[in-house]
Amino acid sequence: MKFRQLSLFLENRPAHLKQPCRILAEAGINIRTLSLADADQFGILRLIVADWERAKRILEEAGCAVRVDEVVGLEVTDECGGMAHVLEVLEAGGHNVLYTYAFTFGEAGRAVLFMRFDDPDAAIATLQAGRINVLDPVHWLSRTN
Repeated sequence: MKFRQLSLFLENRPAHLKQPCRILAEAGINIRTLSLADADQFGILRLIVADWERAKRILEEAGCAVRVDEVVGLEVTDECGGMAHVLEVLEAGGHNVLYTYAFTFGEAGRAVLFMRFDDPDAAIATLQAGRINVLDPVHWLSRTN
């Protein structure tokens, strides 16, 4: 129930975001979602792709520094209070969210969150006990082709 997320460290200057995106596009690897966080000198590009092992290899061969992290994907109601509800469930279970990013998608009233935790397995158990839909990476990535 955990997604493998690729994290790339990029210099914070023009055209550095384009390079990994172009490399993946030329390899036929579709980026399902991404997040870019910045600092003065560098940025961290976080990517979810269907074939993370191949993407990692291709990016590293092109000279990119790539780290793999496990994140949890979950589906929530896209309405006021949807995120607050997820956070209340996690707080009750004593979980700390290291970071998160989200997007809405074609199914009306639904959003997807990706979250990173110190202990993703324990967080998954808490989320499922709280009746929050934790996404299966194989199913989710195959349906968004």
